Amino acid sequence: MEIGILALQGDFIEHFKVLQELGVAARLVKLPAHLDGLNGLIIPGGESTTIGKLAVAYDLMEPLREFGREKAIWGTCAGAIFLSKDAKRDQPLLNLMDIEVERNAFGRQVDSFEVDLPAPFLKEGEEVPYHAVFIRAPIISKVFGRAKVLLDLPDGRIVAAQQGTLLATSFHPELTPDTRFHQYFLELAA
Repeated sequence: MEIGILALQGDFIEHFKVLQELGVAARLVKLPAHLDGLNGLIIPGGESTTIGKLAVAYDLMEPLREFGREKAIWGTCAGAIFLSKDAKRDQPLLNLMDIEVERNAFGRQVDSFEVDLPAPFLKEGEEVPYHAVFIRAPIISKVFGRAKVLLDLPDGRIVAAQQGTLLATSFHPELTPDTRFHQYFLELAA
């Protein structure tokens, strides 16, 4: 198995390190040809507008859409925005996931926070909550069509969703020592 990480902008190196730690082959993706032979792709956090503009500039938009129709893609934070069908503003989106997102829904950088969330779908998730790190995070304001809610905050705001082999998280699993979310994605990509 080999997983790609979209390496146009953002914290792609952190995802790369987690995959190495898990013993999974990983490849940085900057051009359409880099998608060949991959089992799945991670779109990292960063700045969603910049990621979208660079994807347009590198002719990646349609190859990424084709990839997502057949294989697993996981968008974290800005990557979740890029995967969505609606971000409530004019910016390049892949339009793959039946989710609507609200950018920077928790406020500015200083409003970043961490919280433990029950995550029964993860390994040992019934007993061990998942420690989620939110940095200028979006919320998934609406899930429709084939997408389903995976995780929400105690106040009901949605922070993770899944649609088949497409996964979106508002938070940054690559910034914690807990690798269970990466393992969950690897199961989707297998």
